Amino acid sequence: MQKGLIGKKIGMTQLFDEKGNVVPVTVLEVGPCAAVQKKTIEKDGYEAVQLGYGDIKASRVNKPMGGHFKKADVAPKKVLREFRFADCSAVNVGDVLKADIFAAGDKVDVCGTGKGKGYAGAIKRWNFGRLVESHGTGPVARHQGSMGACSDPSRVFKGKKMPGHLGAERVTIQNLEVIKVDAENNLIAVKGAVPGARNGIIVITDAVKKA
Repeated sequence: MQKGLIGKKIGMTQLFDEKGNVVPVTVLEVGPCAAVQKKTIEKDGYEAVQLGYGDIKASRVNKPMGGHFKKADVAPKKVLREFRFADCSAVNVGDVLKADIFAAGDKVDVCGTGKGKGYAGAIKRWNFGRLVESHGTGPVARHQGSMGACSDPSRVFKGKKMPGHLGAERVTIQNLEVIKVDAENNLIAVKGAVPGARNGIIVITDAVKKA
């Protein structure tokens, strides 16, 4: 990982390229992110940089976190995330990273929390097919059917696809293209959709599987 930032999803819109084609984009507000702490191999066993995003009142943090920010001489932040950069020595505690570290044409991965959809059945959650709705099927057309063998093994295996909580989980979209960067307002427009609702927290990093 060469670079990364914390931000939030603003919403979707569209831009036009030089050929006049419509490009659907998601606008992200990324940064400014302050470096709050550096992890070292000697002390922590690995190298990483902890970034903070979103200023909050000092009264909103507890004493341990207040001391954590005070030690770094950084205003209290709402969100903290660690980034394992390839060269952590290039970032020092107190440095502020902004959207200008990315440029148009970059390939990035965006990670967010997908929208929660509550309790869902097997058809919506796992894309199961329905049963036939004739010849005595009864009111179970949207049920999942058999869940396994009978006397042996006399149980349902772990991981069986069944109804349950859908959404509200960490989702990463890979290889999105940066279409435009507004460094003055810390805005980045990436091609395509990004997980989560408006104002949801996201993490943007350079793509790990880019060609």
